[in-house]
Amino acid sequence: MSCFRAENLSLHFGGLKAVDSVSFAVEKGEILSIIGPNGAGKSSIFNLISRLYEPTSGRLYFEDQDITEEPAYGIAKLGIARTFQNIELFENATVLSNLLVGRHRHSTTTLWQELLFLPNVRRDEKAHRRRVEQVIDFLDLAAHRDKLISGLPYGVRKVIELARALCTEPKLILLDEPSSGLNVEETDDMSFWIRDMKTELGITVLMVEHDMTLVNRVSDRVIALNYGKVLAMGTPAEVQAHPDVVAAYLGT
Repeated sequence: MSCFRAENLSLHFGGLKAVDSVSFAVEKGEILSIIGPNGAGKSSIFNLISRLYEPTSGRLYFEDQDITEEPAYGIAKLGIARTFQNIELFENATVLSNLLVGRHRHSTTTLWQELLFLPNVRRDEKAHRRRVEQVIDFLDLAAHRDKLISGLPYGVRKVIELARALCTEPKLILLDEPSSGLNVEETDDMSFWIRDMKTELGITVLMVEHDMTLVNRVSDRVIALNYGKVLAMGTPAEVQAHPDVVAAYLGT
């Protein structure tokens, strides 16, 4: 059983085919990267999986469950988390507060119980805090725990967004250009964390990325897209050597 699969997935905006009958599967414990030129449809696929867009046609499956009609708010509950190209954090809250937001899907208490701060609420808060602290340790964020997001450099914010996604305890994580805006050292750190998410946390990774150095370091398989269509699929070396991929990047 695959972790996730798309079958004949399409997304049309009028006459523009952003995604054109794309099919692929992500196996459990795999790191699968989607590459392609700007406008190839990579982020559109993520928006379809996240249910931010409605597919024109095709089906989406997560652990063999059809999630094509699943509302956006239900995706995280299934065990799918996502990061974004443009960082989406609460600027005037601390790192810790932002990470605790990622624990929302695991909340089991009601509003009136929280208002009365009953014992089960206190137990839940302690459990959430323990999980957040584990993620802070995993991504070396202890020095920033109590700082406001607004005062942190871009590279640290990028890691915090990844941390918030990990706090949801996902089975599948969608990484949308995780190295975008990072320097060489920060990208190296990101590559280690992505591999550790697979080997230490058992998380399946679907990644959109332009940095081929990062793609080559972490990916088990790669899918190349252009104009919404799949050009090639295979190992990083196989895909980069494919003539259609070379033509899409360099021209013929």
